Amino acid sequence: MKLIQKLGLSLFLIGLGAFVLIPFLGSYSLNEELIIANTKEIHQEQLLEVLSPMLGKAYSSNFEFLGAFSENFDGYNDQLKAEALWDQVIWDDYSFAFALAGLTSPVQSNPWLFFALSIGLAAFGGLLYNLPAHRDEPEGIKNNGVFHSSLKSKGILGMLTGSFLIIFYIVLYWFPAYLVNLVAMVSPISELLSGNPASQWFLYGLIYTLAIIVMGIRMFRKYRGNKYQQLRTASVMFFQTAFAFLIPEILVLLNQPYFDFKNIWPLDYDFFYDYQISTFTSSGGVGMFMLIWGILLIIIGVPTFTYFFGKRWYCSWVCGCGGLAETVGDPFRQLSDKSLKAWKYERYIIHGVLVLAVVMTGVTIANYFSGFSFLGNVTNQLHSFYGFAIGSAFAGVVGTGFYPFMGNRVWCRFGCPLAAYLGIVQRFKSRFRITTNGGQCISCGNCSTYCEMGIDVRAYAQKGQNIVRSSCVGCGVCSAVCPRGVLKLENGPEENRIHELPILIGNDSVKLNA
Repeated sequence: MKLIQKLGLSLFLIGLGAFVLIPFLGSYSLNEELIIANTKEIHQEQLLEVLSPMLGKAYSSNFEFLGAFSENFDGYNDQLKAEALWDQVIWDDYSFAFALAGLTSPVQSNPWLFFALSIGLAAFGGLLYNLPAHRDEPEGIKNNGVFHSSLKSKGILGMLTGSFLIIFYIVLYWFPAYLVNLVAMVSPISELLSGNPASQWFLYGLIYTLAIIVMGIRMFRKYRGNKYQQLRTASVMFFQTAFAFLIPEILVLLNQPYFDFKNIWPLDYDFFYDYQISTFTSSGGVGMFMLIWGILLIIIGVPTFTYFFGKRWYCSWVCGCGGLAETVGDPFRQLSDKSLKAWKYERYIIHGVLVLAVVMTGVTIANYFSGFSFLGNVTNQLHSFYGFAIGSAFAGVVGTGFYPFMGNRVWCRFGCPLAAYLGIVQRFKSRFRITTNGGQCISCGNCSTYCEMGIDVRAYAQKGQNIVRSSCVGCGVCSAVCPRGVLKLENGPEENRIHELPILIGNDSVKLNA
């Protein structure tokens, strides 16, 4: 079995290496036809003039091509801005479109081959590594030396992994033109599903889904014998594959709006943007169903399901962010900060993001119904700020890139506005709690160690107090790793679920219902 795992790890690393190298293949060139075909009509004349120094030239790398493009394009815009000629500035970013259109590489000629050698090989290697994993270990998690692992305990491998993820997210969000080879590689798959060429977001969605599937199999192996964990893992794999990836692409193939039926405002922060509302209302009955479905989820679905099941129904069974955290991020769950200071920061930051999302949405709706006379372009600036700071930097770069530094639920714990909304309902009006049997607790600390949300579960268990925290996502791992069966996830009556006795953390006294 060790031989199979070594082979799997080798194949994964080869595939990852190919994935990293593929963006640097090929050459680039532009001509008038490509510029016209990939430019809005109002910008065609300007760009033909601006990019005229690049016409007919061959560039041997994406760095050379994009450097020349930036020099001409940004130089033109900077001059207009300096002269305050704002109406002539080209605000659209054409770097991705022109890089993809001007690309000539072997990847375009053999996309399936390069896909097999990179993403395919990495996924297959991951499967080979995970299938025999934990085979010789007894069921349940013991003190397995996780803090001695370089990858799983902020060692050099963890630092390298986190750095790679951060760089990937930065390039994906803000410099996608450097990924056009990878986008061209997965275009045949996109065309099969939606009938359209791939974008960087299709590339990301495909990698995201495959990562959850491969690491989900690892979860099956790790938590074999625990039916709750098995079902929960199968659920996040299904919802990500079907609802977040396949169904939205198929809807586009059927000339319907792209829509993820499980994505809920305020996590889906652009749900009430004017272009989204216009898309829904102009798409007939299907579009109106999508709009009504989204609104009903917000005002009826979330409070109802959270009342009966706590926020776990979404955060640990449905959400794509939670699905990635629970599968790809599982090796890093023990890195969550359990200190009181972290808890204080968590409450201020996550509820601050929720307030920002609510304010932005309120302004957006008011502006829409006032015919954009309310604050005017300020709304778009607010959208841009939120999209950059929260939707990209926090949710993407920090939320996933920081797995090896701060644990797998950084975004869910500190930034997700939907988690904050769910948590408020769970805290004040829900039947969910984790009950404890303090008399059986042996203070081994497994529960606190493996709590991804930074809850000091042992402190509650030692006092025999129910765990009712707005941050708890009900993953059930604390119960799964307990050797004595002290912890139990329950959906009981609301009465007596909250104890008023304080719990001591360090030198501070904290109310459990905080």
